[in-house]
Amino acid sequence: MIKVAIYGKGGIGKSTVTANLAAAFAVKGYKVVQIGCDPKADSTINLLGGNPLIPVMNFMRDNDDEPTIDEMVKTGFGGVECIETGGPTPGIGCAGRGIISTFNLIDDLDVFGRFHPDVVLYDVLGDVVCGGFAAPIREGFAEDILIVTSGEKMALYAANNIKTAVDNFADRGYAKVKGVVLNHRNVENETEKVQAFADEAGIPIVGEIPRSQEIIDWEDQGKTVIEGNPDSDIAKRFFALADYLIKENS
Repeated sequence: MIKVAIYGKGGIGKSTVTANLAAAFAVKGYKVVQIGCDPKADSTINLLGGNPLIPVMNFMRDNDDEPTIDEMVKTGFGGVECIETGGPTPGIGCAGRGIISTFNLIDDLDVFGRFHPDVVLYDVLGDVVCGGFAAPIREGFAEDILIVTSGEKMALYAANNIKTAVDNFADRGYAKVKGVVLNHRNVENETEKVQAFADEAGIPIVGEIPRSQEIIDWEDQGKTVIEGNPDSDIAKRFFALADYLIKENS
């Protein structure tokens, strides 16, 4: 099973990368589960035709009970099984606890045993890997990590924090950083800045997504580029990223 956690600065494009990657795997014939680990609960929306999924934490808060598998999981484009952890009421509680509670529920309900995924993708909010936000990379969940960044100063700062935090837990059997995905924002000397970070961190740039109106246009329709225009140059880049992860896990 391919199990990948995708990290990066808030707003850097993790959900776009994750959803398109999930769709690319699905088109290739893989059974995929995508888990959105963000209180905004918008990771899977473009796999679901623009229709938001009720997050696990919201369900538990509104119903004072745990959801069933059928209430927690919704099938999206290409048969991707979608889950959103959600989070606490804004200003109250720790968002990381939502991730931990959802992961415990996934284990208790044997979600993976029911769906038998070939690929599990975790879309994780977190500039620093700590508390509940580290849950996806603990032993037994994700095995690989991708860091999404642009050439912007704060995005690279966050990327470095994530890499450093993961390195600090290297002896605990946590997941390992497999590469950087450069999600362009068209800042000056962007490729050179990200390449310099990657070289210093000792990790490769494994994907490069140009800033594209096409992505925005398809997301406005509640779709990934993979669903909307699978033959486009942008789509081919996500297919190539999927191929890289398949090769790394073969």
